[in-house]
Amino acid sequence: MTIESDHAPHRPPSLFRDFLRSEAAGGVFLMAAAAAALVVANSPLAGAYFDGLHAYVGGLSVLHWINDGLMALFFLLVGLEIKREMLDGQLATWSRRALPGLAAVGGMAVPAAIYVAFNLEDRSALRGWAIPAATDIAFALGVLALLGKRVPVSLKVFLAALAIIDDLGAVLIIAVFYTAELNVLALGAAAAILAALTAMNMVLRIRKVWPYLLLGVPLWAAVYFSGVHATVAGVLLALTIPLRHTPARPDSPKDSPLHRLEHWLAP
Repeated sequence: MTIESDHAPHRPPSLFRDFLRSEAAGGVFLMAAAAAALVVANSPLAGAYFDGLHAYVGGLSVLHWINDGLMALFFLLVGLEIKREMLDGQLATWSRRALPGLAAVGGMAVPAAIYVAFNLEDRSALRGWAIPAATDIAFALGVLALLGKRVPVSLKVFLAALAIIDDLGAVLIIAVFYTAELNVLALGAAAAILAALTAMNMVLRIRKVWPYLLLGVPLWAAVYFSGVHATVAGVLLALTIPLRHTPARPDSPKDSPLHRLEHWLAP
């Protein structure tokens, strides 16, 4: 007579699975991809590499899908984190918000001023004064991710807030000083969709995530066609996602639509 255990057989731990679940995995992949891109771009494969980036898929180039599509999702995630911290975390008071805000303004103004000082004699080069104003938020957070739990949460929140304010400021500069023509109709459509998203949260009190994501798609398209950088749509959508808990589970601190979407996007 044999006795069978109800428990599943013990599986040996997977180092690769543990690595993917770790906080440092994203930073490692980001740095590895950047290094590989530098090598390929300076090799005989450079032609195929750049041709691939400029190949069109679904009406947009691969480069546009990365810069305007995937980066919009990244800004959605960062926007969710910033909103959570501003309403219920490290940035809950104006005194705590002031430091990353002032740092972001300084991070835009000082590099731009240095650039202008070095290019006063060259009028054509002077037009590039806004280039050093932007912080590469993906790499900034990627470097912190490499350090994992050794970095305090407050430092991560500070850098995320600084970087996102900095990037939004850079987008505003581009829209005001570098955009030859704004599409007013598309801007109006984006404003109308944003108002509808806000009403869903504040008036209708919808606590399901999918209606917000459904309206997020036309919001992204409207912002893209308006002439403003499409990543702004990710931040705008994040600001409308409710942080209040669902009526079914009012005692659960992590059952809000914002927490659920953030948890889904984080990997």
